[in-house]
Amino acid sequence: MHHDRFHVSRRGFLGAAASLAVPMVIPRHVLGDANNAPANEKIVLACIGIGKMMYGSHLPHFVRMPEVKVVAVCDVDATRREAGKQRVDDAYKNSDCAACVDYREILARDDVDAVACATPDHWHALVILDACKAGKDMYCEKPLTNNLVEAKAVMDAVNASNIIFQTGSQQRADRNFRYACELVQNGRIGTIQRVEVGVGGPPTPCNLPGEDMEPGLDWDRWLGPAPMRPYSSVLSPRGMHDHFPSWRAFCEYGGGGMTDWGAHHFDIGQWGLGMDKSGPVEIVPPENPKLGRGVKFVYENGVAMIHGGEGGVTFFGTEGRIFVNRGKLTSEPDDVIKKPIGDDEIHLYEAPGGGHSGHRQDWVNCVLNRKQPNCPIEIGARTVAVCHLGNIAYLHAEELAGKSLKWDPQKWEFVGNAEANTWRDYPYPRRKDYELPRV
Repeated sequence: MHHDRFHVSRRGFLGAAASLAVPMVIPRHVLGDANNAPANEKIVLACIGIGKMMYGSHLPHFVRMPEVKVVAVCDVDATRREAGKQRVDDAYKNSDCAACVDYREILARDDVDAVACATPDHWHALVILDACKAGKDMYCEKPLTNNLVEAKAVMDAVNASNIIFQTGSQQRADRNFRYACELVQNGRIGTIQRVEVGVGGPPTPCNLPGEDMEPGLDWDRWLGPAPMRPYSSVLSPRGMHDHFPSWRAFCEYGGGGMTDWGAHHFDIGQWGLGMDKSGPVEIVPPENPKLGRGVKFVYENGVAMIHGGEGGVTFFGTEGRIFVNRGKLTSEPDDVIKKPIGDDEIHLYEAPGGGHSGHRQDWVNCVLNRKQPNCPIEIGARTVAVCHLGNIAYLHAEELAGKSLKWDPQKWEFVGNAEANTWRDYPYPRRKDYELPRV
């Protein structure tokens, strides 16, 4: 199909339909089935980063979606790249899927409408910024970026573009999490006093020993903006693997448990507090930072969100508490979660189904109707900002010496602390050819 034809004819038609008073639903049969629909009736998609999340979750679902046609995959590892191509070709019963090592080849294709990205975290910002320049709609895995500077850069770039962007925070598509936040926002447990978010701790600098290079891996490109170091199979496991690699435990590539699970659960905390377009104004370090928990985020209304407590999210109010995690929703009193939300109460965004499948479908629907999805760029950026603020409090505890940090969530900077503002980015320059571009 032709990229321009997709954006002008179908998107223009759907955009006009969306302006009518009556909501319009486009039946799937109009778009055709996954193998027989005309090419110009499908979103042409390319997938970047063929690790466990993409290969095991996103890709097999995308190739079954009637609205989508996957035409290319990209990975710096030959084994994963070819496995991704094979999975697409097997689904469509052909050999048409392109496989490349440089994602910019995908973005340069006029026929590609959208990209899905599941690279390691330190690559997200570069791919997002380049996708904005190329005008490609995008689904990007959480956590959205690897530091605060990147989070602000991608938020500004996507907001200045016309792309439809979905952050892969699929818990927003889960009924329990949405319902818990609706109950909180509707005052079912009174005035919120604090929120506890139980996730892992901060990352550490990478100190892994070097190993013999993995055949077929572009190690320089895997490292990207991070410092050069010897190859490690802990960072990029050999061949196809069925686990989430531990690169996320190291500062250069991820943010530890704070960003890995924090991007999920702090996201729910902010959703329940109605802070999707804001953030904390003060970050209070814990008394013992070495424990890797206890940092406190204080919002303008005085409510504190604390890194700690039971795994998941717990909202404490003047009239009870609500706990939510995957597959679990409880309350005190017990009947709080048994009362439905009334028609005249606050209702939050409801995705078309739960989990990853509903979250992906929500993005695809929004690519078609040009509306904002469940977790657009600002929500993803502000959620990961909370995670990074917490990591800064842990990693710079010695410099802070127990003093809190004042944060301006609109200006995206620390107030009255020039040194802390240098902590928003990497403590080292990005390597040549991997600098953060200005968009």
